[in-house]
Amino acid sequence: MPDTAAGRPPRGVIAVAGEALVDIVPVTAQREAQADRASTQQYWELAPGGSPANVAVGLSRLDVPARMLARLADDLLGRKLRDHLEDNGVDLSHSVEADEPSSLAIVELAADGQASYDFRIAGTADWQWTDDELAGALDDGPAGPVVAVHSGSLALTTAPGHEALRELLASAVDTATVSYDPNFRPLLMGTPEEILPGVHELLGVADVVKVSEEDLGWLHPGREPGDVVGEWLELGPAVVVVTLGANGVLAGTSSGLHLVLSGRTVEVVDTVGAGDSFSAALLAGLHRRGLLGATARDDLYRIDRPTLEAVLTEAVAASAITCSRHGANPPTRAELDAAV
Repeated sequence: MPDTAAGRPPRGVIAVAGEALVDIVPVTAQREAQADRASTQQYWELAPGGSPANVAVGLSRLDVPARMLARLADDLLGRKLRDHLEDNGVDLSHSVEADEPSSLAIVELAADGQASYDFRIAGTADWQWTDDELAGALDDGPAGPVVAVHSGSLALTTAPGHEALRELLASAVDTATVSYDPNFRPLLMGTPEEILPGVHELLGVADVVKVSEEDLGWLHPGREPGDVVGEWLELGPAVVVVTLGANGVLAGTSSGLHLVLSGRTVEVVDTVGAGDSFSAALLAGLHRRGLLGATARDDLYRIDRPTLEAVLTEAVAASAITCSRHGANPPTRAELDAAV
């Protein structure tokens, strides 16, 4: 399958809906102590984050027009988040300037760079969506129509705004591809039994699903990822992809394709934002090949093995690049092209 369906140049915007928050990330530095002895000191730095915001930045760096639907606080941190998104070329014309404060995510890094998170989100800006705020969020813009809508993580599970975002995804089906990354945060989402009906509801709307092996292990403990992929495909998606960390990725399609790709060996600095870079490159690869938008849905559901393998190869490479450097720092188009 060529880079664009029927030779048409890719056109259109990918809208990303959800949180843009501030990561508080540990950093260890060497310093010179008294008596010429070197010692280490750990401190914290503030960095822009939030899974959906990371995806929007990743898309824009891959030369895909990205529109961020976010509630950005009118405080110091919120203004820094706005600057970060705008500096990376993300369209904020449909974002909301919110009265509530910015959300915080406290990051803990294991010895192998694996990230875990604690959150401070009570009463913060990201979760207060209303239907009125989202009216017109998917309208055509200067870069063309919205051909895909991506969301996931806390934004789709945190009251009171999660229902408005779920309705937005459902309303997008007639005109756009819907992409979903559960990106579970167990401390904030309840039990697997409580969240599963909502996951199934979203799977019934989504065309493209990316989920991590860690997420599946929490939602379906003891189950093989491949078995869960088969069950999820029966609910409606065209493609379900499971990221396996250093072990690569497995994927299935509604047409019966099953793929397993190896991971890339890199020196891991940390895993912050790696899954979001994967999602961005996955969507960028489909966009580049003209497989997004309601009019391309049949083509997406018939995606062939070489095309899917090429898209996943790019996504694995994007994730690996992000793991090789500090924080949620997705690759540019030039960096990704050089890596594949």
